[in-house]
Amino acid sequence: MRKLKLDELNRPDIEAFKTQEKLPVVVVLDNVRSMHNVGSIFRTADGFALEKVILCGITAQPPHREIEKTALGATQSVDWIHYTDTLQAVDALRSLGYEIVAIEQAENSTMLNTFNPDPKKKYALIFGNEVDGVSDEVMAKIDECIEIPQFGTKHSFNIVISAGIVFWDFFAKLRL
Repeated sequence: MRKLKLDELNRPDIEAFKTQEKLPVVVVLDNVRSMHNVGSIFRTADGFALEKVILCGITAQPPHREIEKTALGATQSVDWIHYTDTLQAVDALRSLGYEIVAIEQAENSTMLNTFNPDPKKKYALIFGNEVDGVSDEVMAKIDECIEIPQFGTKHSFNIVISAGIVFWDFFAKLRL
C-alpha cells in the first residue's frame, strides 16, 4: 500500500473551502485555556467543514503562534469570532435558530451514540474549560446535553479528543 502525496488528496484551497457547503455546526469554546487545544479545534473544524468556531471568555484568539502550532493554517480557512462572555454567544446563536448543545457529563444527558441530529436543524456545540467544563451559567441555558460514553478509569477525555469524536459523529449521521 502506498501513502498518498499531499497533491493527491484533492483538498480545496482556502477560497474554495470558504464557499463550499458546511456542516450545520458551530463550535463554542467556553473559556478554554490551552492555545494548543484551540488550534487543534480549528484544525478539526476544518477537517469536518464546520461553519464556525466561536471563542469565548479567556479562550485565546488568532493570530498567535501557539495556536498556529496545532491549527496549521486552519485559522485562515475556518471562520471565527470572539465573545467576551459565553452567554452572549449563546443568546446570539439562539436568535439565529441554533440548537444549543453542551458536550458535558450531566444529569439527564443523552449519550452520543443515541443522539440523532435533525438534518433540518443547526447546532451550536459547546465545549468547556479543561478543568471546570461548561460553566453552570451556560448549562442553565442549553437545549440539550450530549455525553460521550466512557469505560475507563479517567473522568473525561481531553477537549480535542471529545471534539473529534462528536464532530465525526455529527458528520457521519448528517452526511454519510
